[in-house]
Amino acid sequence: MAKQVIKKNIRKQKKIVSPFNIYWKKKNFILLFMGLLVIIIGFVFMSMGTWDSFSALVISPIILVTGYLIILPASILWHGKEEPVDKDGQEVATGKS
Repeated sequence: MAKQVIKKNIRKQKKIVSPFNIYWKKKNFILLFMGLLVIIIGFVFMSMGTWDSFSALVISPIILVTGYLIILPASILWHGKEEPVDKDGQEVATGKS
């Protein structure tokens, strides 16, 4: 009879977990959508009036810079303190009340 050849899995594929699954929480999404809303409001102010109006030259750049340089990066970089968790999945008491 012919010999059976047993194939071994030389390469075991590890499941790659995205770091963004844990990182993006509700606060991050709220900040992201708030930033997008502020940017849309900035463009609305830019479109009001003529090109040399006060809202187009002063107010809208301030609003847009706030949206692009403060709120959007804050939504990406924000992460809160993680609560310590024991092996059973219970939160560990920190002793603070």
